[in-house]
Amino acid sequence: MSVIETHKAQRPRLLFFQLLIGAMLLVLAAGLAYRQLFRSGDYGERERLQNQRRVLVPGPRGNIYDRDNHLLVGNRSRFAVTLYLDQLRREFRTEYIQIVRRYRESEAAGDITRSDRPSPGQLEQIARAQVVQRYLDQINRLLGRNDQVALRDLLRHFQQQLLLPYILLDDLKPEEFARLLERLPIQSPLQVYTSSTRHYPYGSAAAHVLGYVGSTEEIDVEDVPDEDLKTYAFKGSAGRDGLELHYDSLLQGKTGGATYWVDPAGFRVRSAVKPVTPQQGGRLDTSLDIDLQIAAEKAIDQFETLKGAVAVLDVRTGEVLVLASKPDYDLNAFSPRLSAAAAQDINDREAWANLAISGVYPPGSTFKLITTIAGLRSGRLTTDNSTADCEGTMRIGGRIFVCDKSASGYARHGVIALREAIAKSCDIFFYTYGLRIGPNLIADEARRFQLDQPTGIDLPHETRRMLIPDPEWKKATQHEGWFDGDTANMAIGQGFIGVTPLRMACLVASLARGETTTRPTLLHDPHRATQHTEPIGLTTGQYATLVSGMEGSTIDGTAKIFQTPTYRIPGLRIAGKTGTAQTTRDGKKINIAWFVCFAPVEDPKIAMAVAIEGDTPGESFAGGLYSAPVAQAVLKAWFEKSQQRVPAVSGVAAR
Repeated sequence: MSVIETHKAQRPRLLFFQLLIGAMLLVLAAGLAYRQLFRSGDYGERERLQNQRRVLVPGPRGNIYDRDNHLLVGNRSRFAVTLYLDQLRREFRTEYIQIVRRYRESEAAGDITRSDRPSPGQLEQIARAQVVQRYLDQINRLLGRNDQVALRDLLRHFQQQLLLPYILLDDLKPEEFARLLERLPIQSPLQVYTSSTRHYPYGSAAAHVLGYVGSTEEIDVEDVPDEDLKTYAFKGSAGRDGLELHYDSLLQGKTGGATYWVDPAGFRVRSAVKPVTPQQGGRLDTSLDIDLQIAAEKAIDQFETLKGAVAVLDVRTGEVLVLASKPDYDLNAFSPRLSAAAAQDINDREAWANLAISGVYPPGSTFKLITTIAGLRSGRLTTDNSTADCEGTMRIGGRIFVCDKSASGYARHGVIALREAIAKSCDIFFYTYGLRIGPNLIADEARRFQLDQPTGIDLPHETRRMLIPDPEWKKATQHEGWFDGDTANMAIGQGFIGVTPLRMACLVASLARGETTTRPTLLHDPHRATQHTEPIGLTTGQYATLVSGMEGSTIDGTAKIFQTPTYRIPGLRIAGKTGTAQTTRDGKKINIAWFVCFAPVEDPKIAMAVAIEGDTPGESFAGGLYSAPVAQAVLKAWFEKSQQRVPAVSGVAAR
């Protein structure tokens, strides 16, 4: 066969391979074109997700003010030393190589075996810790400290928060911050960092009302782009109690942040893009008057170890001027975080509870106001003809009920009418007419004033355990009938009744307006309208007798302490009612001294309830001796402050 014939025989085979290669090239070109023209967006998106990271920075919380624009809760600067780890990649690598070399030299010298050498991952961790410790030692020398790197925290940071600066030292003193700011080079990976944390200028004042915050990783990211990227976030804060919790959505700052390009190891390689600036949360203007709040708390503190609560309302609007509870705690102990020792101290003193809204007590003789209204409205009690002969004791069923048990014996008021019975808090009078009125009418009247309901105050954790009993309730829960002794106890605010100090403050605020309901609020609105609810249902004469009896209490009755030189407030007429009650808690007898009031009598503006606990067996724990002085301190501060207000001149309000 000739060469030409052989070549001709190979041409079809060569042509086949040429066509095959051409087809393959065509498919390859089509695939490339398809990916470039139609799938380029998908690949760009994959690259973005792989090479970009989002960092979020929560905005500072909003401030809280009292009704006179005093700052109650703000933010203080919190200073820290941070280390930017993405600037240390070369140092980490160099340190790692040196550590590996030292281990190899030790193996060659026979000091260790190869099996003793840590794994490469462990060597990397050692290298990182040593580099970070060298930078921390620089800070130690400048500040005279001897801090060490927390290896576990450093490892967690590398695994979970690599893009965020690593905090070497936190919550520095201002002088330490100033020294570092002066001595650290501008281009150093070490930087001083300023953030914000909650600050409470008045310490423990209104602690239970204002509340506190705790750190959280759940922050609002609604307005920060690139939500599909892997995200790193600085910790934010969330309200845990009080107004901080109830109005958390208002106070929360608006989150900011930025997007960064990173390398395969996760270190930042480019500056921020798409930055969004964090913004401070909203302002909260409360109805509290910090001057009155402090006056109330100092007055309770004079009794040292006793517990107590004070609730003070604006009669017209229901705005809360004071809501005090003792014992309490310094809110600054929660900032930036509460220590275990501080938490244990609060536990030991039983200081967590806000007694103004969660302390449930029998109201004692302050409840005689309800018994009076029930009697007057039912016609079973009159202002002129209803009298009782108080001899100090009264037999009801098989028991002897006393009028006013004290260290000196029994009080004997003699023949006494309604006004004097209120002023002098004669139990015999109210036993007598309480039996005539009956438990159902008294209970109905108390419920008309909503004494069995939460007030709806804009705070968390208000108790729902208030109780106004009646025969049906006792049969259902105690599985026994209702006795005359139960009615007698109920008429003077003892027995099964349970109310809170805030609810009693709402009662007297309602009485001051001649109505039945007051809705309390902790928000201040200078243009808030006067509340109007169901009328009290008394004639003008009946209402005047009720108020006269209450004013008589502060003149010649159980609260006549207001007429002594120490407690007199010249120019202020006060309508009040004392109360003394007993209850049992955890098998221990608890005495409660009450005082409720409103003032001025001729134009009521302020209403108050004070409850002070005592636990000394046999102690004479009268409301006039313990709670009335607390109320006097608040009334005096309020009256002096109201006298200092100067009317607007030429349309400009005086400040």
